[in-house]
Amino acid sequence: MKKVILNLLIIFLLGSVLLPAAPIRVLYRADMRQDKLKTLERGPGTYFSTIDLARILSCRYYLNPERQKIVLYLTNHRVKISAQSSYVIIDDQVFQMPTPTKLVGDDIYIPAETFFAILNRVVIPGLTYNTGRQLLDIDVVSYNIVSMTVEEKTNGSIIRLQTKNRFPEGNLSSFVHDNGWFYITVAGGLADSTTLVRSDFGRTIRRVLIDQMDESVQLAFQLRQKIESQEFYQNRDPSEIVITLRTPVVDSMARLKNVRERWYLDTVVLDAGHGGKDGGTVGRKGTKEKDITLDLVKRLGLLLEKNTNIRVVYTRDEDVFIPIAERPKIANANNGKLFVSVHVNSSTNRKIRGFETYLLRPGKTDDAIEVAARENEVIKLEEQENHYSDLNGEALIMATMAQSAFMKESEDLAAIIQNHLDAKIKSPNRGVKQAGFYVLIGASMPNVLVEAGFLSNAQEERQLRRPSYRQEIAEALYKAIIEFKNSRETELAKG
Repeated sequence: MKKVILNLLIIFLLGSVLLPAAPIRVLYRADMRQDKLKTLERGPGTYFSTIDLARILSCRYYLNPERQKIVLYLTNHRVKISAQSSYVIIDDQVFQMPTPTKLVGDDIYIPAETFFAILNRVVIPGLTYNTGRQLLDIDVVSYNIVSMTVEEKTNGSIIRLQTKNRFPEGNLSSFVHDNGWFYITVAGGLADSTTLVRSDFGRTIRRVLIDQMDESVQLAFQLRQKIESQEFYQNRDPSEIVITLRTPVVDSMARLKNVRERWYLDTVVLDAGHGGKDGGTVGRKGTKEKDITLDLVKRLGLLLEKNTNIRVVYTRDEDVFIPIAERPKIANANNGKLFVSVHVNSSTNRKIRGFETYLLRPGKTDDAIEVAARENEVIKLEEQENHYSDLNGEALIMATMAQSAFMKESEDLAAIIQNHLDAKIKSPNRGVKQAGFYVLIGASMPNVLVEAGFLSNAQEERQLRRPSYRQEIAEALYKAIIEFKNSRETELAKG
C-alpha cells in the first residue's frame, strides 16, 4: 500500500513540474520549408513559447518582464498575452482560453490548440494546428498574393507581388499619400502576410503593413524617399503585379532623408495620468482621475490608429502604477515624436471649471504651481523618491534648457489643443500655462500636459462621467494632433 501511495505521489509531483515536450513541427507551404516551435508540457495539452512563435512568424514583439506581458505585432494587429492568464487580447477584443498561460523565465507559454484556433479565426486565416500530429501548418494554398521581391534602380524601385492568378483590371487601385505611404488595394486579394513582411524591402521602402478585409486586401508601403510617380501592371507569366515607384535623383537626397527620418511625426506617445495605487484626484461622486484619463487616452489612441498611419504608444493601457520617471523613458525608448500626458484637475474652489494645457517651465501663477505640486505628489507612492529634484529652482531651469529644442513646438501644440477643445466642448478655456511637471522631464520631443476638466466641480464631474463628453474631448485632441502634424510636415517639406 505504501508503495502505491509513493508511486502516486511521484506521478503527482512530476505532473506539477514543467517538463520538456516534443516541439511543434512547423510547415511553411509557400516553399515547403520546415521548422520547430519550442514547447513545454504541464498536465494535459501542449504549451508553446510566445517568443519562439514571434521568430516562426517573423513578427516584432514587445516584452515587459516586470508586468509579465508580451505583445506580438502581427500585420496590423496587436496580440497581448499575459502570464498566468487565460485571456488573450487582440486589438481591443478579448478571447478566453480554457487554461491559463505559464510563465517560464521571461517567456510565456500558451496552450496551443485554443490559441492557434483564435489566431486562425482573427489574424492569420492560413494558419492551422493539427493537435494529433502536433503540426503547425502555415498554408498559403488559400492565398492568391504569395510573396514579394523588390528590385532597386537608380531612380526608384520595382515591387513584384507574386500572385496565383491574374486579377480583373478594375480590381486594382493605388495612390501615394502625402504622409509618405504608398497604397495598393486588390479586390479579391488574400495576402500571405507572414511571407510578405519577411521580404527584403530595399532602400526605398521602410516597412509594409497589410490590412486584410473580407473582400479585398490593402498593402501599405512606408517610403523612405519622396515618390515622383507610380504605376502598376500585371504579368501573365509569371503571374505577378508589378509596381514601379520612381524617386527623384538629387544630390541632397541623403540630407533630406536624414531630416525626414528625424522629424517625421510617425509615433505619438499617450500618457494616461496616474493609475494603479495612484488614483489621482477623486470627485464627489467617487469619479477617479486615473479612470477618466485612461478612457480618454484609449479613445484618442483608437482615433489615431483607425484614421492615420501614426503608431500609438501608451505608457499604460490598463489600471497599473507606472512611476513618473518611467513615462518619458518609455516615450524616448519608442522613438516618440510627440508626448501628450492627459489629466483631470481639482481645486479647493469647487466653482472653478475648465480645461488648460501646460508646458514644462517654472510656474508663473499660484494656481499653476498648485496644479504641478498636486500632480507631482505621486512620487510619495514610489519606492525611490530621490530620482527627483526640487523643481522650484535651478533644477527646473536646467530641465527646461535641456528641452529648449522642443519648446517652440510644445507651445504651438498647446495652443492648437486649446483651440480645438474650445471649439468642441462646453467648458471655459483657461488657456496655456506653464509649471514644473515631473512627468514631462526628459521627453526628447514636443510635450504637453492636458488638464481636461475639474472633478472638484459638480457640473464638470457629471460631464466627465458621460462617455459622449469624453469622446468629444478625445476628438478635439485628435484634431489638434493632426493639425500639429500637418503644420510640422508642411514646414519640413519646404526644406
